[in-house]
Amino acid sequence: MDDTDLLLIKAAQDGVSLTKRPYRALGEEIGISEEEVIRRLKRLEEQGVIRRFAATIGHRALGIVANAMIAWRVPPEQVESAGEIFAASKEVTHCYERATSPEWPYSLYTVVHSRSREDCLRIASELSKASGIEEYRVLFSEREYKKTSARI
Repeated sequence: MDDTDLLLIKAAQDGVSLTKRPYRALGEEIGISEEEVIRRLKRLEEQGVIRRFAATIGHRALGIVANAMIAWRVPPEQVESAGEIFAASKEVTHCYERATSPEWPYSLYTVVHSRSREDCLRIASELSKASGIEEYRVLFSEREYKKTSARI
């Protein structure tokens, strides 16, 4: 990664212009060609420096107002298989394994978004049936304080 890559990442992390040629606009901002922007972004993705370059949807504007984190109590020997089932579900946007404690025995966490709390509960029930994991807690978001990506 060189100084131009760093400039490109810093410029892109705040979003790109909604134009017919967003890569050209990004390149003009940092002094390189549209082709060079595309080449560098592809290389940075191939190297694992950036995971993806994608649009973010304002889910609340689309009516997706129910957000739930589902905490799953999964036996250690089933974490891998249950995690794969959860992560493969189109309704799951995030799936994480975390350490447990005696006070909180939940090891897997999934996040789902929907138009209603009832729909989130339905999704949790379907995931439970698909995975065979019956013990879980659904935690709904009450308020969103901040949402940003990692920054450099």
